[in-house]
Amino acid sequence: MSVSYLTCDVLDIVPHGFFTRRGGASSGVFAGLNCGTGSKDQGNVVRINRARATEAMDVAPEALFTVPQVHSARVVEVTDTLPEGDADAMVTTRKGIALGILTADCMPVLLADSEAGVIGALHAGWRGARDGVIENTVAAMERLGARRDRIAAAIGPCISQANYEVGPELLEEFIMDDPEAPRFFAQGKGDRLLFNLPGYGLHALRKAGVGAADWIGHCTYADEGRFYSYRRATHRREADYGRLISIIRSG
Repeated sequence: MSVSYLTCDVLDIVPHGFFTRRGGASSGVFAGLNCGTGSKDQGNVVRINRARATEAMDVAPEALFTVPQVHSARVVEVTDTLPEGDADAMVTTRKGIALGILTADCMPVLLADSEAGVIGALHAGWRGARDGVIENTVAAMERLGARRDRIAAAIGPCISQANYEVGPELLEEFIMDDPEAPRFFAQGKGDRLLFNLPGYGLHALRKAGVGAADWIGHCTYADEGRFYSYRRATHRREADYGRLISIIRSG
């Protein structure tokens, strides 16, 4: 089975792909295209999977840049090398490379101002979204010459509101920073709430002034055949889980 990836119309002129788990070399709980070097999967198998993904994007494996993701709001610029340290977003004007984001329920967000030749990629769970990783990435792209109203942004497969149960304390945290936050929470069972992560991501992108933004509309938790899910693995008490990769390539 060959690898498969999804694309989003708002980025149709920029090479990109939100890869599913299909077509990989991993087995067991990682079965499929596990691209997470931080997983307990075999390292050589993960390298094979990442090479398959880069081949599909027509870029060399060594031209793919990823960062150690820690749910922060830090953005780094990729020039000739990748800056040291943890981060959850990258931006670049460098040609002939690709930026990759790893997720398993959180949002992968790919961004581009094709006219300015600026691309970005970010990872955002609730913490990163609340702390401003989306806004920081747009600002970093602007510093490289992008124009906010020309930036197109696509949110890839992530956990949907129907499957994202959280406690009431999360709403309290969001309200302190964003009075509009309550509209992204729905009542669940008992005191539980259901958080609309991609909806909040779109809200943050639009507040940041991007010209076009969309969510691809696929839930990682609900579609086991195509996606890994941290929360699904946790509910099943599995020892680990695979990571999906999302890639955007510069011109």
